Order: sequence, then structure tokens, then C-alpha cells
Amino acid sequence: MEIPFLDTILWPIKWVVELILVAWHWVWTNVVHLDPGAGLTWVLSIVGLVLVVRAALIPIFVRQIKSQRKMLEVAPQLKKIQDKYKGKKDQFSREAMSRETMELYRKTGTNPLASCLPLLLQMPIFFSLFSVLNNAQKGLAGVGPLNSELGKQFGDATLFGVAPLHDTFIGAWNSGGPWQVMVIAGSMVVLMTASQFYTQLQIMSKNQSPEAKASPMYKQQRMLLYVLPLVFVFSGVAFPLGVMFYWLTSNFWTMGQQYLVIRNMPTPGSEAAKAREERLARKGKLEPKKGAPEIESIPEVPKTTQRQQPVNKNRAKKQGDKK
Repeated sequence: MEIPFLDTILWPIKWVVELILVAWHWVWTNVVHLDPGAGLTWVLSIVGLVLVVRAALIPIFVRQIKSQRKMLEVAPQLKKIQDKYKGKKDQFSREAMSRETMELYRKTGTNPLASCLPLLLQMPIFFSLFSVLNNAQKGLAGVGPLNSELGKQFGDATLFGVAPLHDTFIGAWNSGGPWQVMVIAGSMVVLMTASQFYTQLQIMSKNQSPEAKASPMYKQQRMLLYVLPLVFVFSGVAFPLGVMFYWLTSNFWTMGQQYLVIRNMPTPGSEAAKAREERLARKGKLEPKKGAPEIESIPEVPKTTQRQQPVNKNRAKKQGDKK
């Protein structure tokens, strides 16, 4: 059922999604000369949509990395605040702890929600594509460049001639087929879950400093490592194949992007940082750490004879009389 309020909010995003989708469709049909109504053509158009969207989100991803670095820097101070109010459950202590925590975030310019920003920014695009596919399934035109002819093509597009892009695993299961839809959708759910789990595992196992692993936040992240992939298991079966191609391609992008970041810009003190230093050391490209003073050669001081003890005037006079 369509929600008018949600449609109003998503209208400009849907227009942009349709523009990118139709532009890629034009490239595949007029430049590469693929069949305009083929499912492969529309799948490649969805892949092109992912590339444009994720490339546009790269600046946001860079901000996310910087925010994560700052969160690691303030982790010891955050732990001090938590230890200060440990065991205190009264309202006054809770408010004081929350106030001091927010003040710490403000002074250091950190934001604990920044790591979720790229995902949150993709959700409107995800829902817009879902809405576009839903309308195309009914043979309806979109809100922008996706006219009625292209909408019908998109709605009727099938993979291997038997798996409609608008169909879902649940829909095929309830209607008794086609079985190809269930096989493709089931395989994509497994790949989506595995790619999401591997991406999070890379961060948790290789790109965390010892201080971060000792923090309470690390335990929460460990829990999300196993919870988040399950979202794809339970929700993926209800997504149209076209939407699942978008999400799977986006997951692969994230996995590759995360690999490059961990390899080239690891968290200081993490296993990935040590591995990078070892690689650079083997190649002779390891730069000296910032702030470390250069060791200069100190000239050797020549040895002197035994120092003569000072003699006061009276003692010197007595010695002179003896002579």
C-alpha cells in the first residue's frame, strides 16, 4: 500500500534514481547494443546506479573514517566518565553522566552516529528503487524519466527468460514458482549475508586498537557483527530481485572499499597497522613516526686525568712550610 506522505518525501530521490537508471539503460542499449527489454540490461543499469551512488558517498565515507579515529582517541576519556558513575543508577547520576558524555563529544567534535551515516543516506535510495520497481511491476510510469514504455520494459524484464526482476522469494514460494526465482533470490540472500558479515569481521578483527577492544562499545559491535547479517536473512526474502541486485552490489563495493581502507589507512595500534608497517619496512619505505626526535651522533668526550681536589689556603700554607 502506498503512503502518500512517504511518496512526497521520496519524490525528488525517485526522480534522480530514475534519471540514473534510464541513463545507464540508454548506454547499454545504444552504445553496447544490448536488448533493451532484457533482464541483464536492467541488472547492469542497476549496477551502474550503485556505482554512481556509492561514488557520490565517498566524501561521507571519508568523514566516517575520521569520526571513527576521533572516537578511538576519546575512548579513554569516555571510560573515565563511565567509571565515575559506575553503579550509580539514580536519575541525577544518569543525567550528569549523559551531560558529561555529550560535552565530551562536543569538545572533541566526535559523533557516535557518524559510522551509520552512509547506510542511513542509502536507505531513501533503497526505498525509492523499491517504489520504482513496484510501480514498474504494475506497468506504471515513474515520476520522471522512467516513462510508461520504459516502466513496462522494466516490469516485464526477466533473467534467463523465467525470473522477473519484480518478483520476490516469498512471492515465488507462495505461488509455487518459478523455482528459478527462489534459487536466484536464495543465493543472493546468502551472498548478501556473507558479504555483510565479512566486512564487519574485517573491522572487528584487524582494524581495532587494543584500547578499543577493551571498551564497552567493542562488545556492542561484536553483538552487531552477528545481528546485522540476520537482517538480510529475514528481510531479503521479501525484496524484489532488482532491489536485491542493488543491495548485493552495494555490499561488494563496501567490502572492497573497507579492504582498501584497512590496508592503506588502518587504525593506529591495530593489527592492520602493524601489518602495514611490516610491509613498508620490507620495501624500505617506512617513514619515521611523527614527533619522534631524530637521534644525532654525540661526539665522544676525551678522557681527562684524575681531577685534583681543591685545597684551601691554610692547608696549602702548611704544605709550603713543610717543604
